[in-house]
Amino acid sequence: MADIHTFAGKVLDATQMHLGEGPSFDPLTNRLCWLNILGKELHELDPATGEKTVHALPFMASVVARIDEKRQLLASDEGLFIRDRATGDLFLHADFEPGKPGNRSNDGRVHQSGALWIGTMGKKAEDGAGGIYHVAKGVVTTLFENISISNSICFSPDGATGYYVDTRANKLMAVPVDPATGLPTGPGKVLVDQAGKDGGIDGSVCDADGHIWNARWGMGAVDRYSPTGQHLDRYEVPAKQTTCPAFFGPAANRLAVTSACEGLDDATVKANPLFGTTFDLGIEVKGVLDGAYRV
Repeated sequence: MADIHTFAGKVLDATQMHLGEGPSFDPLTNRLCWLNILGKELHELDPATGEKTVHALPFMASVVARIDEKRQLLASDEGLFIRDRATGDLFLHADFEPGKPGNRSNDGRVHQSGALWIGTMGKKAEDGAGGIYHVAKGVVTTLFENISISNSICFSPDGATGYYVDTRANKLMAVPVDPATGLPTGPGKVLVDQAGKDGGIDGSVCDADGHIWNARWGMGAVDRYSPTGQHLDRYEVPAKQTTCPAFFGPAANRLAVTSACEGLDDATVKANPLFGTTFDLGIEVKGVLDGAYRV
């Protein structure tokens, strides 16, 4: 049985996100970045000062990654875009799902090789509508098809294992990966089987010891699993729909988690002001920051 830990953290940002997702810490700016997917916003927060900036976007973006001091990468329902940090100008980089306007991007993460794994799903979460793709310098390779809700994309610290889940199936998969390219080298296997259990396996991140930290949608929790799939800990979060964790801070030793109000009625959202907010879990971790996307 996993150890249960009551919430000992704090609210990093009290904005109630419709669908807060895709958090990542940018060491070039020392800002925690995340997306309000359905609200079409990019949020950037300096955790040290509390300074906050919100950028309106013309599309539903779900992933933000650094490229260099001048540019960021955004994954959206219209493809991958390079964003100019100074002007906000957007330039199409790759269309990973041409001809599927009913889909949008969802979970994704940059592999140590500089390639991106990006997952998609139907805008109405249709069965099997999405997939997971590998994008390296703009070249798109299909990895997995017939995915309903792509999530939990992260990588072991040596870059040799990739993880993902179809939240509807609720089986966390582990895939052998070439550390030099981020491409799979063999078939995946089920690492954590939560089919039929309460709550969905949502976004995940992998720490320096290979432990997988997973936001459990519907359960208000972040779970920690061993590299062999053992459920070690559950950290409670005062927002029912937790979506994705991210290591942050100069030492990557803190853990943020986003949440969402999607699907909740107005009365529930109003009665629960922490629903949809962004948290510092309040624990010390051995995190690893995502690498930069290589163009």
